[in-house]
Amino acid sequence: MEELLKSDYKVYVDVLEMRAKDGVITPLGFVWEDGRRYAVDGVTDIRKAASLKAGGAGLRYTVKIAGNSRFMFLEEERGVRRWFMEKKG
Repeated sequence: MEELLKSDYKVYVDVLEMRAKDGVITPLGFVWEDGRRYAVDGVTDIRKAASLKAGGAGLRYTVKIAGNSRFMFLEEERGVRRWFMEKKG
């Protein structure tokens, strides 16, 4: 299982999320691969998209983290939903 979570460009992250009664999922924060925790200051866009850098597709959330825009992806494969982000570089 650990091997499935490793990629040169894709980082699966633990996410604190809010699920509203209307079904909308909003990420509130996440834990990066080194254990650091980050708050999501806001979501500016949600759309279906693929990660051209890391591979994978799903809902792409454009989020604000410490004033910077980053992408968070919520992918679903075989009924399992997982969050990932792209590594810089």
